[in-house]
Amino acid sequence: MSRDAVAVASLLGTFATLWLVTGVLVNQLGDFIALCLENAGRPAQDVVSTTLELAVQALFLMLRTVGPVVAVAVLCAVGATFAQTQFLVSGESIRPKFSRISPFQGIKRLFSLKSVIETVKSLLKITLLMVIIYISIRDMFQESSQYLYTDIPSACHHLLDIAIQMVIRISIAFVALAALDFLYQWWDYERQMKMSKQEVKEEFKQMEGDPQVKGKIKELQRRRAQSRMMQQVPGADVVIRNPTHFAVALRYKPDQDSAPIVLAKGQDSLALRIVQVAEEHHIAVMENVPLARALYAQTELNREIPPELYGAVAEVLVYIFRLNGKQQITK
Repeated sequence: MSRDAVAVASLLGTFATLWLVTGVLVNQLGDFIALCLENAGRPAQDVVSTTLELAVQALFLMLRTVGPVVAVAVLCAVGATFAQTQFLVSGESIRPKFSRISPFQGIKRLFSLKSVIETVKSLLKITLLMVIIYISIRDMFQESSQYLYTDIPSACHHLLDIAIQMVIRISIAFVALAALDFLYQWWDYERQMKMSKQEVKEEFKQMEGDPQVKGKIKELQRRRAQSRMMQQVPGADVVIRNPTHFAVALRYKPDQDSAPIVLAKGQDSLALRIVQVAEEHHIAVMENVPLARALYAQTELNREIPPELYGAVAEVLVYIFRLNGKQQITK
């Protein structure tokens, strides 16, 4: 939010109100001055009552003249504020904060970049205001000699025109400054709203969880799955391997399984562990490079092998069953 925009809105509203009600204000002030002059000749014993009467009249005059101008200025300031904040109302600014009365925090704010920028803006506004006032007064002095040949109402009217022109120049200059300040405040707000890399990481951790923790959990889950898989290897009928890269453990119970089941499979070090466990439990290990690769790529754990591998696997199982003296399987 740009404070300059609020100030300019109040200035323009006040100037427009004064411009519109100048005639009414002059008449009311004239009537009050006439009333004061009428009561100037009253006896001394009536001073108290006269003074009270004039004070009441002065109060009502102030309410009638100053009241509308102040009300318009307040409405313009509130409207400019809500226009920038999109009608956002927050009590955060009025909450008591001990940091506001802290000398250390005050020194930090005094020598902060924002303080420097605000100082530069204030100097620029003061300089611009002085230049405009100087030009207006210079022009007025250049024409002041003509007042010797002009009646008072005409001279006052001319001075009022000069004052109006001066206010218009000041308003135009301050509108330009307010627009630049609004753009700067918008840019600064957007910059402050951007999160740093660390803040992005922290937000990601809060939303998705710590990547390191998630990685450890996945690693633990993978190890447990491998452990359960290795416990199934002793129940296999054969392990088909590619010398050192792939190994697949198969089980086939004709009375239970409609097709061979994959109990375990692994690559590299895991494949060597599968082979080692199979040898420890005296399970046949067959070396068949293309079949081992095909089984590893096309099968899933605890699932049946795909139909396209039935023939190749059947040949291996028949051979193993014959070696073990088991009954030959039937198709």
